[in-house]
Amino acid sequence: MMINKRLINLCSESKKYIALTIFVNWLAVICNILIILLVGQFINKMAAGQKLDLTDNGLINAMSQFNLVGNISLLIAVIAILVLLAIRYTCNILYAKFSNEASAGVRVKLRELIYKKLLRLGGGYSNVESTSSVVQVTVEGVEQLEIYFGKYLPQFFYSLLVPVTLFVFISFISLKAALVFILSVPLIPISIIAIMKIAKRILKDYWKSYSDLGGTFLENLQGLTTLKVFDIDEERHKKMNEEAEGFRKITMKVLSMQLNSITIMDLVAFGGAAAGTIMALFQFRSGELAIGSLIVVILLSSEFFIPLRLLGSYFHIAMNGMAASDRMFGILDAEEREKVTCSNNEINFDKVAVALENVQFSYDGERTVLKDINMNITEGGVVAIVGESGSGKSTIASLILNNYKVTKGRILLNNEDIEKVSLDDIYENIALVSTNSYIFNGTILDNLLMAKKDASDKEIKEALKKARLYDFVESLKDGLNTNVGEGGNNLSGGQKQRLALARVILANRKMIIFDEATSNIDVESEEAIWEAIYELSKDKTILVISHRLANVRDAKNIYVMNKGSLVENGTHEELYAKEGYYYDMINKQNQLEEIREAI
Repeated sequence: MMINKRLINLCSESKKYIALTIFVNWLAVICNILIILLVGQFINKMAAGQKLDLTDNGLINAMSQFNLVGNISLLIAVIAILVLLAIRYTCNILYAKFSNEASAGVRVKLRELIYKKLLRLGGGYSNVESTSSVVQVTVEGVEQLEIYFGKYLPQFFYSLLVPVTLFVFISFISLKAALVFILSVPLIPISIIAIMKIAKRILKDYWKSYSDLGGTFLENLQGLTTLKVFDIDEERHKKMNEEAEGFRKITMKVLSMQLNSITIMDLVAFGGAAAGTIMALFQFRSGELAIGSLIVVILLSSEFFIPLRLLGSYFHIAMNGMAASDRMFGILDAEEREKVTCSNNEINFDKVAVALENVQFSYDGERTVLKDINMNITEGGVVAIVGESGSGKSTIASLILNNYKVTKGRILLNNEDIEKVSLDDIYENIALVSTNSYIFNGTILDNLLMAKKDASDKEIKEALKKARLYDFVESLKDGLNTNVGEGGNNLSGGQKQRLALARVILANRKMIIFDEATSNIDVESEEAIWEAIYELSKDKTILVISHRLANVRDAKNIYVMNKGSLVENGTHEELYAKEGYYYDMINKQNQLEEIREAI
């Protein structure tokens, strides 16, 4: 019942701690049973009017019906009880320790697996799960699974072991009562199984509602300024309230289900304990049981049902974890491209050259985004791809980074099919600077050291100078230790882009792709970045994707895209002389610039 072998095998290091948790818990119950039996024998002896001497060896007579304790004196029995209490106390401490160890590695292991899977999926992970869902599964979902490993699994096996152990002990005292107890025990797991069928559906809806609400909240938070600008924040607020109300209702359903199931399990547990106790009372009335034996049966009756009753409590948390694990496995099982990589020794990365040969590509297999593209991108000078929005420029950048597999044709990286080149080799030699280059919360230095952890002060200074950011950093009170805020919010758009550029320069990749890297920034920053780009092109392979044609006039080769096709290529002078598509684009942009200047 709710034993997910795949999940357990993923976290196999937890198995031994689960076993140790079960053992110390079971040992504590054995100690409890022996203490109650010793107390029961004293009561029997007192009821029989026997004197309790510290050296009395006649206790065996009063214990004859138990057939469990040998001929011991009262002193030894008292010492034995104290020893058993000490063992039980130690077991309780070890239980907490082993339970924690059983779940300690689960969080790290599962989150590491999800993280590595997301890295392999790349930007396409959002086709599997939304960002908010991934965060919820990785954070709260994994926390629920921690309880599954640390509490539920040990309790599950412990709950199977304890009733059998108690049956063996009690059967020596009252076989009839023991049979009633052992036959009542299965009613609890039966009730749990019945509830589980309902719980699966409810918890699936719960996680969907939770994920949807989280996604809406994240989207509203990120777009808060836009919502205020267009004065629709109240409308979005109402929509989120409706989703929150839906989440509240499904949460109440979950709580109601848990409460009802606990009530059912309590009825079964108390009913089973009462039935066995009544059987023992009948035996006591008929003289089959001594008073001490009756008390032993009564005290141990609850032990039959407490483990399964506690399992029922953990069951609901574990069910929540199982629902989260389904989503987690949905991410882990997402289809990813298989690559037959060649040996690192087969490719020389002293320089990087990229060639596209008759490349066709479609995202969905239906609409063709790129048609028969042929390009050569080599070191020394800037290679540019220009074209209107939607012409396929950024798609080419994604294909060079091997984020997607081409539909037809091939891409060569240093004369090797890029499908045979490992992603590690690609990322170690090709870098991307785009409009969406992310600046992490922390200091300027923190962001720079992401590119090279052991970068020297000289290297950092040189990178900042090449990115035209050095003077700005020097002017800051805290210099490199200046906090940039979440997403670099404390910097201007141009400063963020120059910081992203400095980070790439420090990484020292052989090829850099600039995908609209100067969009939506001030003119001063734009000019500074373009100066840096042309400087870098002297000894690196540089590919520039730009909508602004004035910036690529000095490129050694310009590829002109239109609706997924390569319509022209050549230098600025060659293309302008043709008076074709590029010529028209130049004239349109010049007209727009004149209008802007006039305004």
